[in-house]
Amino acid sequence: MIAVIDFDIGNINAVVSMLQRLGLKCQITTSSQVVEQADRIILPGNGAFDACMRNLRSSGLVSVLEQRVLLHRVPVLGICVGAQMLGNGSAEGKELGLGWIDMEVHRFPMLPNLRVPHMGWNQVKATLPEHPLSEGITQDSRFYFVHSYYMVPKDSDELLFQAEYGLSFAAGVVRDNIAGVQFHPEKSHRFGKQLLKSFSRWAP
Repeated sequence: MIAVIDFDIGNINAVVSMLQRLGLKCQITTSSQVVEQADRIILPGNGAFDACMRNLRSSGLVSVLEQRVLLHRVPVLGICVGAQMLGNGSAEGKELGLGWIDMEVHRFPMLPNLRVPHMGWNQVKATLPEHPLSEGITQDSRFYFVHSYYMVPKDSDELLFQAEYGLSFAAGVVRDNIAGVQFHPEKSHRFGKQLLKSFSRWAP
């Protein structure tokens, strides 16, 4: 069962709908007991970094998430701001991130003809093509993005996916059983389905 963490950050039904279309058992939850029983965890995110971190900490789920992810090595996938929350912090705010991956989050630079936020479809390249989460990712794979900030992992070996928007940026990161994607797989049609299917089979 995949636990989709609900910390009051907007509509996460699209994530559940996509998982259900794939025939995957999942549950939106605010319950520690459900997280303790989950085989996998999805940390969605929508909105401002600080608000998301405050809401997650107020939910009381951080300790059980740390136990499941860091101790029991349950696979976790962060989506958009949920991926950024896996790092140390963000230039968007002052709150500390979860610190599960050593990375920072920067704002896209102010460049001529570069509209921020980066919104819409963009091509994604697998920088770790042999990784199980890269299965099915080809040069034609495109995902849907909505973001003004991007992840910068300290270790280049933790760069899973890459995309271009004024500069090359991390579209996905991974460390052991912890992964995050900047795009929205739940809005990315067959490409998103492939990514979530790979996540459901991932056994780090």
